[in-house]
Amino acid sequence: MSNELDYLSRRVALGKLSRRDFLGRAAALGVTTVFANSLLSSAALAEGPVKGGTLKAGMQGGASTDSLDPATWQSQVPYKFGRQWGEQLVEIQPDGKLNPKLATEWGSSDDAKVWTFKIRKGVQFHDGKEMTPDDVVATMERHSDANSKSGALGVMGGIESVKKDGDTVIFTLKEANADLPFLMDDYHLMIQPGGGKDKPTAGIGTGPYKVVTDEPGVRHIGTKFPNYWDGDKRGHAEQIEIIVINDATARTAALQSGQVHMINRVEPKIVDLVKRVPGVTIQNVAGKGHYVFIAHCNTAPFDNMDLRLALKYAMNREEMVKTILRGYGSVGNDTPINKAYPLFSDDIEQRKYDPDKAAFHYKKSGHDGAVLLRTSDVAFPGAIDAAQLYQQSAAKAGITIEVKREPGDGYWSQVWNKQPFSESYWGGRPTQDQMFSTAYYSKADWNDTRFFNEKFDKLLLQARGELDEAKRKAMYRDMNVIVRDEGGVIVPMFNDFIDATSKKVGGWVPDGNQEMSGGYALSRCWLIA
Repeated sequence: MSNELDYLSRRVALGKLSRRDFLGRAAALGVTTVFANSLLSSAALAEGPVKGGTLKAGMQGGASTDSLDPATWQSQVPYKFGRQWGEQLVEIQPDGKLNPKLATEWGSSDDAKVWTFKIRKGVQFHDGKEMTPDDVVATMERHSDANSKSGALGVMGGIESVKKDGDTVIFTLKEANADLPFLMDDYHLMIQPGGGKDKPTAGIGTGPYKVVTDEPGVRHIGTKFPNYWDGDKRGHAEQIEIIVINDATARTAALQSGQVHMINRVEPKIVDLVKRVPGVTIQNVAGKGHYVFIAHCNTAPFDNMDLRLALKYAMNREEMVKTILRGYGSVGNDTPINKAYPLFSDDIEQRKYDPDKAAFHYKKSGHDGAVLLRTSDVAFPGAIDAAQLYQQSAAKAGITIEVKREPGDGYWSQVWNKQPFSESYWGGRPTQDQMFSTAYYSKADWNDTRFFNEKFDKLLLQARGELDEAKRKAMYRDMNVIVRDEGGVIVPMFNDFIDATSKKVGGWVPDGNQEMSGGYALSRCWLIA
């Protein structure tokens, strides 16, 4: 059995067998999915890497308003491009463990309130300057400044001070936080020269690729940085290019024609069609990503809890998973946390579609008239269809949902986190604390439901410093119930990340942390031919 699996895994690495077919054969042989995926990762590395060439990705999630400033990254293209030219102190691996990056080691005081990170020496920025602990301190300072409007502001809010001590950087926290090293993987916290205080949009980092072309909403090109400190493991192609293709049909056609070598966000409804395309492999992996309908809790009519409950009971989650995800995902429960997270409580009652309860709460809310929902093709794959399904299920409860389709370009800057009721997505975060700190903590800049709850905030801070896992799990359970019952988020489904690659791509690593191999596909992968 071992020899057969080794043989099959090498064929996947060479693009001659689909990952799905391999997993199916492994299951038939009695091998778990986790072990099978580990074989794929090992085989991918064993068959390469091959150096040279231009590796191209066609991606949804780019707009003319995108910036190279990591503080502002909101959607896939700037984030994925940023993963290639920038780096953080740590990196979360596909198995959920932390890997050293610009920090070589770290540790904390017994009470988890003081953390020390030893900074790697001999690392060059793309402008030739050496990266130092001063750059790390300055980066953390910038993302702690409310004026930066950083997406990491919620994460940085728990830090009292950051200072240098020789070749180490010391974080002193306001409250204990056992998860701090995981928070340093936040993709906004790319270490920049001088913290990016003077030139936040310069696109200068320590990653395997140097920015040479930045055309927001069109394309982004990076060329191999010859002095990259970890060049044996990352940055195999001579050049990488992201072509912004927001239309799903055009994106698939670009892969099929060879214009690009990989694409993100394959819509579940066309997966079976894409599987039949010669030389194309579907790469799907389950994780923490979820699709959401977000209502601002501080804006009428959504400031009424009964109206929010009405909208939640009017959502047919099972239908969403079946129709929109085609089975490539699971049912959500109006909280951003699922079983992929450590310390998840699986005993929280599952909210189900209930037109009668929806009608009851809608009447009790006193609201009269339509509810306006804004959506776009870029909100998530199948977002338009999802909005229409929701419109139909809500109508059975006597609730009229008016769907307004917005253009993709500008959706993340003009609609998401701006308009009171819209569709969106979250890729998830490594820990419950980071997910809550980024999107549900009252002071978080990305609190996109305007959820301000003192009890929730208090539990969040208490859980960070609780080292007893049983007590911490109980706190997280309480927090999830609060968000589920009182918050403005409707989470109908958790999605698989579904990408696709051509047979010319080697080195793909299944990574449930994010789409496109955790965001690192362009630097992890190589061109076989």
